[in-house]
Amino acid sequence: MTFIDPLLFLGCSILLVAVSLTALVVAAFPAIQDLSRAARSAEKLFDRLDRELPPTLEAIRLASLELSDLSDEMSQGVQSATAVAQQVDLSITQVKKQAGNVQTNTRSVWVGIKAAWQTWRDRGESNSHDRLSAAERASLPQSPDRLDRSWRELDYLEDDKLGDSE
Repeated sequence: MTFIDPLLFLGCSILLVAVSLTALVVAAFPAIQDLSRAARSAEKLFDRLDRELPPTLEAIRLASLELSDLSDEMSQGVQSATAVAQQVDLSITQVKKQAGNVQTNTRSVWVGIKAAWQTWRDRGESNSHDRLSAAERASLPQSPDRLDRSWRELDYLEDDKLGDSE
């Protein structure tokens, strides 16, 4: 039986291998089914991504372009607002200068009116000089007191005008 013994071992070995393979297939069958379901789910997911991803990416690209355009418009708006603010500031400065000039001119007119009034009043007091002829008036000495007083008043008014404008 020495010859049968190796065949018996070979037969038992083959039987054990067949039983092991059968047990392996039976045990792996649910796992294989789960893998096939997962493969079908993955295939559906990839199909959906293939259909929906390009429009989504296009929408994202368009949104980024719109944001870029809005950013440019905002930048231009800020620049326009800055230019308007500078123009308003320049206008205010010019109005201030013109108001100062008007004030100076008004004071000058006022000083002129006061001087004219004083001269007219002084002439009213010296009506007797007006009745004299030009030759007689030339022979009369000018009153230095009256001239000095007029000059002092003009100097005072000019100093007052300069003090206010500063």
